[in-house]
Amino acid sequence: MREALHHGGALDAAIARYGGARADWLDLSTGINPAPPPLPALDPALWTRLPERALEERARGALRRFTGAGEGAGIALAPGTQALIALLPHLLPPGPAAVLFPSYEEHGRALAQAGHQVTRFAELGDIPPEARLVTLVSPNNPDGRCFDAASVLALADRLAACGGLLVLDEAFADAEPGASLGTAAGRPGLLVLRSFGKFFGLAGLRFGAALGEPALTRRIEARFGPWAVSGPALAIAAALMEDEAGVAALREGIARRAALTRQALAAAGLAPVGGTALFSLLSVPDAAKLFEGLARRHILTRPFAYRPDWLRLGTVRDEGEAERLRQALRAALAEAGG
Repeated sequence: MREALHHGGALDAAIARYGGARADWLDLSTGINPAPPPLPALDPALWTRLPERALEERARGALRRFTGAGEGAGIALAPGTQALIALLPHLLPPGPAAVLFPSYEEHGRALAQAGHQVTRFAELGDIPPEARLVTLVSPNNPDGRCFDAASVLALADRLAACGGLLVLDEAFADAEPGASLGTAAGRPGLLVLRSFGKFFGLAGLRFGAALGEPALTRRIEARFGPWAVSGPALAIAAALMEDEAGVAALREGIARRAALTRQALAAAGLAPVGGTALFSLLSVPDAAKLFEGLARRHILTRPFAYRPDWLRLGTVRDEGEAERLRQALRAALAEAGG
């Protein structure tokens, strides 16, 4: 149970431990947009037919425009970024690999399970020279760090020169497009991962993509095999990415909700030490106590076993949720003596 609660989205585990019904809970444990756009109308035949090539090509075209990837970049469609993270370590022979830490831990876990020798780095200058497969998350989860574009591209060039690969996970870049290197996709040594569910708030759709050299993206798609992404997912993702006005409105809404969330934190005497438009990272003396105090009030957040002073919160949906968070934070901090 405790292990489950150290991952975002473990609402069933939280209910089992702290009670209440799902409707009673405010789930701030993920960095998923809590206000997704309306779903587009779908042809009912999409539910009864295997996805056809035209659907895939439409989704690729929409993604290319949405990310700014050039025509020379290959695009591999996938049933979510997590599927890509699990697959990628098997595309290169096991060898020395490096992952950013602290960061999204599934990258390191997948590499180790595939037989790679994994080391951790905190800064780009700390990457071991022997590393041939490097994973970097930018904007980073959970601290929100973004890495200098020139330095990231120089790292990709260095890896390409020795037959290596930089995997750049941009799961949180859609809300902050200036942080993205999608326009560099197709460059040797660089593979950019893009997530759909966080920005659009549709994590259950399971749609993601890898942008890189065409030879590599073809290998990825060959490993997935045919029909890797469902027809409804392809159609919904394409329609939403093609809607430029809708995308702009989503970004405005995400920024507004981020401001509401941080105002609630400030009213409780808390200031984030990091984050993105979709989450805030707090540093408090005993984050476990604050996590427990909020959970007893049916607000779920994200603690970190490796940093007992860290707690991450997603964004509220509206002013009512912001007020609920403010009151719960004040009460939980008072209990914890904070």
